[in-house]
Amino acid sequence: MVETSPVEPDPSRIGRHGVGADDGENATLCPLRVAKSSRKETMPPDESQWKALPKVLLHEHLDGGLRPQTLLELCAGSALHIPASDAAGLSIWMQANAHSGSLERYLEGFSLTVEAMASPEACERVAFEAAEDARLDGCVLAEFRMAPLLLESHGVAGEAVVEALISGLDKSALPCGLIVCAMRTDTPDQTMRSARLAASFRGRGVIGFDLAGAERGYPPAMHAEAFAAARDAGLGITCHAGEADDGSRVLEAAALGASRIGHGVKIMEAADARQQSVWLDEARRLGLHFEVCPTSNVHTGTATSLATHPFRAMADAGLSVSVSTDNRLMSGVTLSGELQAVHMQNGVTVARLGRMMREAALASFMPAAAREAALQAVDGWIAAQR
Repeated sequence: MVETSPVEPDPSRIGRHGVGADDGENATLCPLRVAKSSRKETMPPDESQWKALPKVLLHEHLDGGLRPQTLLELCAGSALHIPASDAAGLSIWMQANAHSGSLERYLEGFSLTVEAMASPEACERVAFEAAEDARLDGCVLAEFRMAPLLLESHGVAGEAVVEALISGLDKSALPCGLIVCAMRTDTPDQTMRSARLAASFRGRGVIGFDLAGAERGYPPAMHAEAFAAARDAGLGITCHAGEADDGSRVLEAAALGASRIGHGVKIMEAADARQQSVWLDEARRLGLHFEVCPTSNVHTGTATSLATHPFRAMADAGLSVSVSTDNRLMSGVTLSGELQAVHMQNGVTVARLGRMMREAALASFMPAAAREAALQAVDGWIAAQR
């Protein structure tokens, strides 16, 4: 990682939920305490110290976040061919495959993880371990997602997948919930099945509906009926949009009921200043929240580097944004490590990242009591920095 001196953001265009300026808090750090006596930021906290920041994780795929050892054991138990003989080698292979500059290539690793998860017992284990990993990383609230119908071709019914994932999440002490994904490359009939499956578990662990998968050529509007069914059932709606396709897909997803956008970074790449202004004005007006996964975006070619990632520019433009991991196994990240990297390489201050965790809590699909508890934890941390 390259250490940089964070630059104060421009507070002039802050939307209804946007994260404001840092008010002179771009200063020397003392284990995540921001002193106001100095304008120079020296040695940043290490990853263990970032764990002290109460974090809210909104965007993580369960089939992209397996522990390497767990994947190794599941593959061995199912006699699946694996490209490495130990957990470390498997982790390296996954990350090398993911860091390809292509979303489509990045997604190829899921063929192995999905097949490895093709039993209720495996699904339950993976979900529990993901929640525990997030809790031990300092998360106080988390949302995990997966497309259950992916396992049907491996002999596990979608209903059994959802039940097992919820059971695993429930075993963790971390307040967390499940977002059911539909795959945009499926037919509208299939994505409607996913929406109805999600709706049938509303109030029983499923909190939201998402459209995921290879984006180019599969616009959200193809699946308008599935979005409507999930929305009418009272589920939170998020959508992968503006990751590999045009930034206009962000507003297309919003028109279908999405209040949150997975990635959405292409909203900063309008053809001209007028279009850029229209896109940003509408996103702010709607109060959209962007679940941004910087390292994943670099790996898929959506951004060229963390230093040039539009994450901070999105916040400077008044958009509500937060940091997530996307796929911990494929990208080799933790949320603490991702925050540290964004701080060091993208120039986002510690204080501002803390406030972004507050934005994430406000945007969460979890029940009100869980959101409020997370807000109190984050607010307590923010107050302690003053």
